[in-house]
Amino acid sequence: MALFKKRTVGKPGEWYYCLEHQKVEEGPECPNKDRFGPYGTREEAEHAMATARERNLEWENDPRWHDKEARGEDDG
Repeated sequence: MALFKKRTVGKPGEWYYCLEHQKVEEGPECPNKDRFGPYGTREEAEHAMATARERNLEWENDPRWHDKEARGEDDG
C-alpha cells in the first residue's frame, strides 16, 4: 500500500474533457488515461469528442494512410 496517494495536478485555466464521466473539468480531476486535453478554453474542451471524430474521419480518408507503397509494403 502506498503511503501517499499520487494526485493529479493541473493548473487553473487548463480545461480537460473526462471520457469516464463525460464532462468538462478545469484542471484535471481524473487520470490521464480517462481524459482529453489540456484545452485553452472551456468551449474547446466541450467540443473534444466532435474534434476527435473529425480528426479520425480525416485520418481514415487520408490517401497516404492506406497507401501501401508509402509505407514500404508490397502487394505480393
